[in-house]
Amino acid sequence: MTEWFANHLISCLVLLPVVGMALLALARDDEWAKRIALGTSLLELGLGIGLWLGFDAKNPEFQFVERYVWMPTFNIHYAVGVDGISLLLVVLTTLLTPLCVLSTWQSLHYRLKVFLALILLVEAAMIVVFTALDLFLFFMLWEVTMIPMYFMILLWGGPGRIAAGIKFVLYSLTGSLLLLIGILGLYLEGGRTFDWVMLSHQTYAPDSQFWIFLALFLAFAIKLPMVPFHSWLPDAHSEAPTAGSVILAGVLLKMGGYGFLRFCLPIFPEASAQFAPLILWLSVIAILYGGYNALAQTDLKKLIAYSSISHMGFVTLGIFVFNNPGIQGAILQMFNHGITTSALFLAVGQLYDRTHSRQIRDYGGLQKPMPRLVMLLSIFSVASFGLPGTCNFIGEFLVLVGASSKSYIMVLLAMGGIVLAAGYMLWMLQRVAFGQMVSKMVASLSDLTHREVMTLVPLAVAVFVIGLYPSPLFEVMDLRVTALVEHMNSMHATAISALGR
Repeated sequence: MTEWFANHLISCLVLLPVVGMALLALARDDEWAKRIALGTSLLELGLGIGLWLGFDAKNPEFQFVERYVWMPTFNIHYAVGVDGISLLLVVLTTLLTPLCVLSTWQSLHYRLKVFLALILLVEAAMIVVFTALDLFLFFMLWEVTMIPMYFMILLWGGPGRIAAGIKFVLYSLTGSLLLLIGILGLYLEGGRTFDWVMLSHQTYAPDSQFWIFLALFLAFAIKLPMVPFHSWLPDAHSEAPTAGSVILAGVLLKMGGYGFLRFCLPIFPEASAQFAPLILWLSVIAILYGGYNALAQTDLKKLIAYSSISHMGFVTLGIFVFNNPGIQGAILQMFNHGITTSALFLAVGQLYDRTHSRQIRDYGGLQKPMPRLVMLLSIFSVASFGLPGTCNFIGEFLVLVGASSKSYIMVLLAMGGIVLAAGYMLWMLQRVAFGQMVSKMVASLSDLTHREVMTLVPLAVAVFVIGLYPSPLFEVMDLRVTALVEHMNSMHATAISALGR
C-alpha cells in the first residue's frame, strides 16, 4: 500500500461507488450494468479489506485521517477517519453491497440501472456517515442515505409501497430534524465548531447536555429503531425489495447505534447516565416486544423485521450499561445482526422470486425440492437466536454479562427474549421447511442456483468464523471501547468536580 493510497484510502472508498454510478449511466444494457455494479462493489470490498489490514489495532486513536478545509467561514471541514468501532461498520457495508447487487440479478426486470446506482449511492453515503469527523459532513450524508431507500421502496416495492415509503420518510425527516437541532446546539455550545474531537473533549452545562442529548437520542432512537419509535420498520421491510431490506436491516439501522456510541456517550456522559435507567428498560421492553410480535407473524419478512427490533434492543442494552463487556457486545451484535438478518432477507427473497409469496402458510416441506435453501436457512435461523458456536451468541452473551452489573432482573427478562427468538425461528423453520407439503407448486420449485448459493455462502462462513473465533473483531475494537469507557469516567469525574467547586 503506497503512502498516497494509505493517506487517501477512505476518500477512495467514498469515490469508487460514485465512479461506478457514472459508468452505470454509460452502460449499454442491463447485463453490462450488472457487471459494472458487481465489479465496483467487489473493488470496494477489496478496499474495505485493505482498510482492515492496514488498521493498527494497538492504536485507539482515529486512523487514515483526512482533513481539508471546506467552508472556512463556518469552520466546516471534510474530515474523515476510522477507529475500531467505525471500521467494523465500514467493512460490513462493503461486504453486504456486492451481495445486494447479486440479489437483483434475476429479480428486477425494469429500471435496473437506476436501482443499482441507488445501491452504490447508499454505500458511498454510509461510508461517509461511519467515518465523518465533522458533524456537518455527518449530517449531510445522513440525509443522503434516506433518498435511495425511499425510492427503492416507492418504485420497486410491494402493493403497500406508497404508504410504507411515506411513513419511512416522515419518521426519517423527524429524526433528521432532531439531529440537526442537536448538531446546531453542539455547534453553538461547543465553541462554534463541528469538529468531533474538539466537541468530545469539552464540558457542557447540565441544561445544555440534557436538551442536546435528548434531541440526538431521539434522532438515533428513530433510526435504530427503539420502541416506541419502531412502527415504520415492519412496513418498510415488508414492502421493500430484497436488496432494500438487506441495506435497511444490515447497515442503515446501525446508524442509530453508531450515533449513540459516537455522540451521546463521549460528548454527554452526564446526560447519558441520567437517561440510562429509562433507556435500559425501554431496551428490555424492545427485546420482549419484538420477540412476541415476531412469534405472531404470518409474513416471513415481517417476522424478520420484528426480530430486528428485538435484536436492536440488545444493542441499546449493551451500550447504556457503560462498561467494556456491554459495549463490546453491542458492537458485535450490530455487526452480527447485519450478517444474519441480511442473510435471512436474501433467503426469503430467493424464495419469493419463485413463488411471489411471503406467507408462511403457502410453504411446507421445502427440504425435498430445495435442500440447499433449507440448509442455509437453518444456519441463519439458529444463528439469529444465538446458538452457541454461531456469531450472535457471543454478542448477546457479552451484553448480558455487561447488564448483570446493573440489574439481574433485566438480564433475566432479556434472556426471555432469546427464548422467544428460538421459538419464532424454529417454528418458522418447521412450518416452512419441515412441515407437510401444502401444494404441488412447492413440490415443483427449483433449488438455489450457483449464483444464489454464492450470495449466501459468504454470510454462512462468517456466521461460524465469528462464532468460533471472534478474536480479530475484539482486537480491533478493544482499545477504542476501553478509551471510550475511560473517557466517560474522566468526563464524569470532571463534571462532579466542577459542581463541587
